[in-house]
Parts: sequence; C-alpha cells; structure tokens
Amino acid sequence: MSGENMVTLTESNFDQEVLQSEVPVLIDFWAVWCAPCSMISPIVESIAQEYQGKLKVGKVNVDESSQLAVRYGIRAIPTLLLFKGGEVTEQVIGVQPKEAIINIINKYVQQ
Repeated sequence: MSGENMVTLTESNFDQEVLQSEVPVLIDFWAVWCAPCSMISPIVESIAQEYQGKLKVGKVNVDESSQLAVRYGIRAIPTLLLFKGGEVTEQVIGVQPKEAIINIINKYVQQ
C-alpha cells in the first residue's frame, strides 16, 4: 500500500484507527483476486492524497480480515464505507466514478 495517507486496517487496529478517529474515515474493502477492486484502488489512493489531514483512508483485505467484513455486512467487493464519529454514514458498492465518491465524502468532511 502506498503513501502515509493509507492505513492497512486489521481486526487488531480497526477500533483505534476507525471508530476512535477524529476525522471521517473512508474504508475500501477489497481482495487481491478482485478485478474491480484493482480498478477502484487508484481512485481511493488519489482521494487519500487530496484529503490528507481531513479524511483518513484505510483498506481492509477481506481475505485477511474476514471478521471485519462479516461485522459490517460486506457481501460484495469492492465496498467503500464512510465512517464519522464511529458510525457508518455511507456505503458505496462496486466501482464508482471518483466524482461520485467525492460528492459523498464532501457531505462529511470540513472544507
């Protein structure tokens, strides 16, 4: 995973990194074998760069952290979840244009 703006999330660090975060958190649930996941990954990484300091961006490998996928009802990947104040506020399933994702994020991020 590239960049300090991206956090690899696991069952051991999830609560601290996401639920206790001071800023909104965008999470990409993905898997190595998922072609659509590799299509959305550069979009997620560019969002992490653009929103540095205003939004935390994390990735959950569903094969390595299957309990998190179960905990949040992830049935299809890629799925993006946006958390604010420890709660899921938005969910995006499948590959979406960057503009659509940014429109969702902007509802929760301080400009």
